[in-house]
Amino acid sequence: MSTPVPTALAVLEALPDQGFHAVAAVIDGDAEPLVLYRDGQQVRAWLNVCPHAGRALDWAPGQFLKSRDGHLVCAVHGASFETVNGECVAGPCRGDTLRAVPLRIADGKVYLAG
Repeated sequence: MSTPVPTALAVLEALPDQGFHAVAAVIDGDAEPLVLYRDGQQVRAWLNVCPHAGRALDWAPGQFLKSRDGHLVCAVHGASFETVNGECVAGPCRGDTLRAVPLRIADGKVYLAG
């Protein structure tokens, strides 16, 4: 039996720097919506689920709100999340964090780590 070849979530250069991008990935056997955030040559990912009410963070599929100070803003209740560690810094779930998804970058493409 051969080992499956990992599928890239995105091409690094296709992601907007300092911007958000929606993708889907299979995690622990379940299809999950993710938010990718590119910061130069680094990409972070979180489940696209607000810890406050369990709703998606985007206001329309793949369309995310960004505050003036660069935070990811939940379109439903306005919670603001830091882009370094996903911590909620303002709004109804202050102190909670988004569920991080580990990534790796290889050959200019973004993959799930592991």
